[in-house]
Amino acid sequence: MQGNTIHRKKIIRFNHIKLVGVSIIISIICCIISYSLKHLTGHLQEYLFEKTISIESRLFIFLPSIGITAIYFLRKYFFQNRKNKGIKEIYTTLETRKDHLPFFKIPSHYINGFLTVLFGGSTGIEVSTVVATATVGNQAYKYLFAARAYKRELICAGIIAGVTVLFASALGGFLFAFEVIARRYNKTLLISGISSMLVANVFVYYFDPSPLFSFKIQQWHWQAIPFVVILGLIGGIFAIFFTKIAIYAKTFFGRINNDFIRINVGAITVGVLIFFLPALYGDSYHELGKILDSSSSGSVSLVNFITLVLLILIKPVAASLTLGAGGDGGVFAPSIVTGAFLGIFFAQFCNHYWGTHLIIINFALFGAAAMLSAAIHAPFSAIFIISSLVLSGYLLLVPLLIIAFISKMLAKKIYQYNIYTYKETTSS
Repeated sequence: MQGNTIHRKKIIRFNHIKLVGVSIIISIICCIISYSLKHLTGHLQEYLFEKTISIESRLFIFLPSIGITAIYFLRKYFFQNRKNKGIKEIYTTLETRKDHLPFFKIPSHYINGFLTVLFGGSTGIEVSTVVATATVGNQAYKYLFAARAYKRELICAGIIAGVTVLFASALGGFLFAFEVIARRYNKTLLISGISSMLVANVFVYYFDPSPLFSFKIQQWHWQAIPFVVILGLIGGIFAIFFTKIAIYAKTFFGRINNDFIRINVGAITVGVLIFFLPALYGDSYHELGKILDSSSSGSVSLVNFITLVLLILIKPVAASLTLGAGGDGGVFAPSIVTGAFLGIFFAQFCNHYWGTHLIIINFALFGAAAMLSAAIHAPFSAIFIISSLVLSGYLLLVPLLIIAFISKMLAKKIYQYNIYTYKETTSS
């Protein structure tokens, strides 16, 4: 009996060591995938944007159609007409051991995410990266651990590496995998997750340590907490607004049988919106940086207020239209950007009309955290991802914690109320 126990412990130890080794390999591969997609898309998107402005800004109207049409033909002829369904694909494959994310999901999401954002589709590469890196983990499980229950562990290992590189936040990637994907904690998940996180953190340290924005957080004041709470409530409401629009757009475009009409109705509408509001182009991170830079001067005008209001209201619409037309992506980048615009507007409005002294960059991050937390239902992930967007962002952990939980809880309450109301209405 004792011999069997010792033998079983050796097998378990061997499997754990193997899990660590495979998680490290997955992490390295996924770091390379995420790093290349992030920088290739970022540089070329900025180049094409600036080139279009300098040549003829009316070309913005047609650029999203080029990207989404290219995706359509790739899907039809190269990827055998198999559609991408975002993070939902990961949940589906985790429900059963026999179901796997096929290998083509790696190039499919990589290329489609790149083309969507490059040509102005108003979303981001985050969801494309998450599914592509999850597929790497799933493929490793399929060929190396087919008879063992490490599928969730290896999928999470890939996702942790991908998200860590995207936002230069190891904790953000780790918490995202556990809050959004795994939705549980156990010993083997921690083994694979920590192994991947450490490797990804080393990769970021040596190859991509710079935050998304060059701004530096200096301080925050306790007097700002009431305003943080108010912004958190507004952010939760806007996250629900975004979700509703995305669902409506998906339903609307799903009813259009003609592929040409579906693609061009959505894509050209997005192009028209970009023509009038260029900041909607692609993931909008670059233009957000410009707006933050101009906002730091402290001067505001009616034009600034109107522009910010339009961006807050239209960015979710443009993102939803992009996805409905067939673009690859999700609500990740649009939530961050819309929330940041909301925070900038809120702080400027309070400073201008109520004589407050709210710090613009701080409230841009608070708004981003509120929207992201409510949109993905993951407050801890939102806190660390958003704090990594700027230098010394960790100084804002307390107000970020407050606003992330307020917005998430409000969005959850509204969602539950809507479901209850729907059930009451349909049953009466």
